[in-house]
Amino acid sequence: MSYTALYRKFRPTTFDDVKGQEHIVTTLRNQIKAGRIGHAFLFCGTRGTGKTTSAQILAKAVNCMEPVEGNPCGECPMCRSIAAGTSMNVIEIDAASNNGVDSIREIVEEVRYSPAEGKYKVYIIDEVHMLSAGAFNALLKTLEEPPPYVIFILATTEVHKIPITILSRCQRYDFRRIAVEEIAARLRELTDAEQIEAEDKALRYVATAADGSLRDGISLLDQCIAFYLGQELTYDKVLEVLGTVDVSVFGSLMRSIRGSDVSGCLAILEEIVSRGRELTQFTVDFTWYLRNLLLAKASENLAETLEIPSDYMQEFLEEVHTNKEETLIRYIRIVSELTNKIRYATQKRVLVEVALIKLCKPQMETVYDALVDRVGKLEEAVEHGVMLPSSAQAEQLQGKPFLPAGSEQPSAPLPKALSEDIAELARNWNRILPKLSGAIRTVVGSAKPSVGSGNEFLLVFTEAFDRDFINGAEHLEEIKKTIAAEIGKEVEVSTVLAANHKENNLYPDITQIVTKVPIDFVD
Repeated sequence: MSYTALYRKFRPTTFDDVKGQEHIVTTLRNQIKAGRIGHAFLFCGTRGTGKTTSAQILAKAVNCMEPVEGNPCGECPMCRSIAAGTSMNVIEIDAASNNGVDSIREIVEEVRYSPAEGKYKVYIIDEVHMLSAGAFNALLKTLEEPPPYVIFILATTEVHKIPITILSRCQRYDFRRIAVEEIAARLRELTDAEQIEAEDKALRYVATAADGSLRDGISLLDQCIAFYLGQELTYDKVLEVLGTVDVSVFGSLMRSIRGSDVSGCLAILEEIVSRGRELTQFTVDFTWYLRNLLLAKASENLAETLEIPSDYMQEFLEEVHTNKEETLIRYIRIVSELTNKIRYATQKRVLVEVALIKLCKPQMETVYDALVDRVGKLEEAVEHGVMLPSSAQAEQLQGKPFLPAGSEQPSAPLPKALSEDIAELARNWNRILPKLSGAIRTVVGSAKPSVGSGNEFLLVFTEAFDRDFINGAEHLEEIKKTIAAEIGKEVEVSTVLAANHKENNLYPDITQIVTKVPIDFVD
């Protein structure tokens, strides 16, 4: 006998089995008990919430010979034939593949004939929003005044696409997204029935990943069980199958971002990639993590309703108190933009690396929330005793590096002569820089191109983590190869850290030299 998927095997057969839609099943049961059954129903809501299942149960209930409290008995010949799909009284139509006028005209012709058995002919039209305009018009008159023995049940996930003339002739029922607790409880019932050992934490994570869809939750559970057939289903195994990241990793990532630790962020990303996690799912999960932080920050009452594992709640609350709302909004903007881009990208990792660098370095952006973040970091620096120039000093020093009182402004010494290779590199630097790969291009773009005492090419950094990132052997090698490809000559590349303005001023910008002063070449 072939295997039956869990979502089909455990499909509800009565209204009592439908989870999370009490407001709908109670109304339908009362209609059946009172004999006040409508002629047209519209079931709308997100996927996997029970629309088609409720339609099938309603079709059985209205034709059942011995209904029990508004539920089909499941034992009479009518219930059995409908469940087996052999009844001529229940006709299911997929509007996605039968969306033309001819398909609807066939229905209009068929409704003239009364049911051969039972009380009602029930037409279930799934994904009804896919019908063409002509098909809707053909259905309109029959839907408004059908014979007394005909019931139409329309199901859709996109109710906004249905004409108002159709909506006004139907009883509308909006199916809600199912709560994580209800999905987890249903998954526990299924694992117990299948005699499968599973951790509560694992089932809850599957329920969270289902995103309000019980069918999706059961399908994900089925996938996890198949991968670890015969073994206990643990939290770590679920993460492995679904390709997702443990929520504790996001806490570590946030601490690295808050400390402007680019190297730490990239190391965490390397670990995520090496474990085979899906980067698209990672960005989605990270967005929701940031969203939870923002909601908890905005209102302490919301913290209790967030979907955060209890064993991680203490660490999560520490992150809530550490981050500012404006900063979290900026993070969400950057990661959301990344989520939109990464779906169609071929180099997903590069996009993630660039986004992480942006998160660490608000000075790279000029938008409002980035400026707010930069001001916040300056305020923190002042609180820790770092002296900053006054507004009057800032005006006097505009365009000049800030120096302590009493010190003289050093002038950038020009080299006596530039080699022809370095001069050519300087002239072509603006063409070389865009040809570097994403993360390297971003970091190198923040460095000053200069020249060493031995006429070697220097990248002058003001941040230690930027220099450490570029100092990686493969990163330096890529820079050398890109330069060689552009100017046709190999150039030695080195990095140097200028910790303050005084040190930074000791290294001339060679791209400015080649445009402002004559060049003397040395062999």
